[in-house]
Amino acid sequence: MTSETSETSETSTVHSPAAAPPGHRLRLNKVPEVTVYFWVIKVLCTTVGETAADMLNEKLGLGLTGVSLLMSALLAVVLVVQFRTSAYRPGVYWLAVALISIVGTLISDNLTDNMGVPLTTSTTVFAVVLAIVFTVWYRRERTLSIHGIDSLSRESFYWLAVLFTFALGTAAGDLVAERMDLGYWVSAALFALAIAAVAVAHLALGLNAVGSFWIAYVLTRPLGASVGDYLSQPSGSGGLGLGTVVTSVLFLAVILGLVVYLAVTRKDVIETRVSRSAG
Repeated sequence: MTSETSETSETSTVHSPAAAPPGHRLRLNKVPEVTVYFWVIKVLCTTVGETAADMLNEKLGLGLTGVSLLMSALLAVVLVVQFRTSAYRPGVYWLAVALISIVGTLISDNLTDNMGVPLTTSTTVFAVVLAIVFTVWYRRERTLSIHGIDSLSRESFYWLAVLFTFALGTAAGDLVAERMDLGYWVSAALFALAIAAVAVAHLALGLNAVGSFWIAYVLTRPLGASVGDYLSQPSGSGGLGLGTVVTSVLFLAVILGLVVYLAVTRKDVIETRVSRSAG
């Protein structure tokens, strides 16, 4: 499940930019191709979202609400930069994903810890909101494929969907952990198996590629969070006791290395050649 099936008449390639053939123009996508690198960095970002949110809440002394406002402001700045770019830029894109992971976690935590909203309620609400986003997106653009994130409208829907996948993944992951009390590694294995089942359903049973992608995208959030909690939480709580600072720095370093590699090699760039007559 490393790439989606195109839902339009456009032809996608994954190489560095080159001249478009006669009668076509080259249009660059604003998001990366779905490769192994994509899923690895996505899981690492979800882990950072969990541990960094906890770290900032512990170290800054601003309280959960203060940290949420600060990180939301930083996310807004980075998204402005992302929207102003003309094509996919690994550094900007993945910084936005890392920040949106933190903000998504904080949104769910605020509802649970500050407002006392039950996890069953927040999980249901986030699922409904995400479904609404997808419905409006599809009715307007006739596709949910990430191979066509090349307009302001599509990019706006994309980032809105990403935000609510993180919020939903956080709430659903916490709900499973709270209700089933499985421990970090068992929880991680459970979500990994769920992602594997989606991949099998797509590859062997013909499950729609776009639907498979977004289901897996939601499930990677609790998977990464379980791994992050295992590494950062004290041994008495079932973790390795590395702490949120060490875990966050370690994963951020790996993310940085992979992003630099992708920026140099451009292995995850989507190019879309469109007939000039199509506009």
